[in-house]
Amino acid sequence: MSIANETLFRLEHATVVRPSGEQAFEDLSWTIREGETWAIVGPVGSGKSALTDVLAGRLRVESGILEWPLVERLRTSGRPIAWPAEIVGRVGFKEESRLFSYGRHYYQQRFNFIEPADDLTLDEFLHGGIQTDDETIARVTARLDIADLRALSFIKLSNGQTRRARIARALLSHPEILIVDEPFVGLDVDGRREVRSLLQQLAAEGTRLIVITAPNAIPGWVTHVVELTERRVTFRGPRADYRPRVESAAGPATSAPSGSTLAVPIVELRNINVAYGGMPILRDVSWTVRAGERWAVLGPNGSGKTTLLSLICGDHPQAYANDVIVFGKRRGSGESIWDLKRRIGLVSPEMHLYFSEPLTAERAAATGFFDVLVSRPTTPEQDAKIRDLFAYFQITDLAARPFGRLSSGQQRIVLLIRALVKDPPLLILDEPFQALDAVTAERARTWIDERLSPDRTVLFVTHNESELPRTITRRLRLRQGEVVDVG
Repeated sequence: MSIANETLFRLEHATVVRPSGEQAFEDLSWTIREGETWAIVGPVGSGKSALTDVLAGRLRVESGILEWPLVERLRTSGRPIAWPAEIVGRVGFKEESRLFSYGRHYYQQRFNFIEPADDLTLDEFLHGGIQTDDETIARVTARLDIADLRALSFIKLSNGQTRRARIARALLSHPEILIVDEPFVGLDVDGRREVRSLLQQLAAEGTRLIVITAPNAIPGWVTHVVELTERRVTFRGPRADYRPRVESAAGPATSAPSGSTLAVPIVELRNINVAYGGMPILRDVSWTVRAGERWAVLGPNGSGKTTLLSLICGDHPQAYANDVIVFGKRRGSGESIWDLKRRIGLVSPEMHLYFSEPLTAERAAATGFFDVLVSRPTTPEQDAKIRDLFAYFQITDLAARPFGRLSSGQQRIVLLIRALVKDPPLLILDEPFQALDAVTAERARTWIDERLSPDRTVLFVTHNESELPRTITRRLRLRQGEVVDVG
């Protein structure tokens, strides 16, 4: 039986270290009590995910006080808990469970046939390693609007669908404390509303919730906020007392682009149809993009946006069965995929998931010159371009750090730089501001508006039109695989 205000978890003046021995926090104090729901906020790289790693037992408390009264209470009641991580559920950015690991797959595989022995359906993902029944799974998946997807391959789900699936799996494991890292990222308007309502209901039912989110997106059911800045707690207390920090997004001086927009078509799609296992993904889609145009690609989760972009990038095998013309070349007419990719810069949630090479941040960004995910030698001029972009985005101090040890937000900045380094004629930005704080996102918008040459074409995918740079003036809107608005 829970008792209001009873302490569940307590850190006092703790020094926390990573497995490598590197210090993660110094003089860290945080107490969680029964009846509290917490939001963790802060800029990119402030330590938000690392703080939840302390709860999950992934980081070691070297000195100070660490207490888990909740664990002791559960053990007293007869529950055999060997480690606090057993009672903490977490939905982070990347799924790396024993059931599924992006490190065992490659990016284009999500568009191709998968051998049955290598396949994992959503239903199998939800059942795997969890003691539950089909009725419960049906109820939870219906609440998250993924019940109709249970027979699909997990790897083929869209970014937003995958996020909902992972929240469902976390709920099915019935954790004592549930941590959700950026629960609304990658979800369309309806999805955000559904997840917000679901989490509110869970909180009302007594689920102990902790969310990592932006300061301007703290759900109404949150009672307490902890704010981090440069791995130090700068606020900790009731939400009613919290006032978000206002930071400047100013970067180096920039000048507005000049010049005339060209009218040469660089993307021509004519009556495109794509289906998986008889299920239509795109239906009779026609679209022309001309050099210098800047488009927003809009639509709910599962509407076909990522599939559409994969046809343009040459990653989708069904491009050869459709009338797809990019830079004047029809797919299947003999051109090399590398000739196509060298003229495109791409950042997407899916690329982020599959980028697992053991490189430094600087070398990871440098792979953008060659359209590969492995390191290759660069010229002094290319190295200078990387340094300039790292300086602009104010992450110069991260250049030599391993990419895998960066926060999700820091990794996303590096991959955005990777898309920009070669100044491509076509820049495809698929939800580029996921995991970025408001200041960094504004800095990226300024780059697109003021530093990108006017003859550069931009396709910008988002679920939030307020994210769009001001130079994005055209719209393509999809729904259930069909174009419902273009102009």
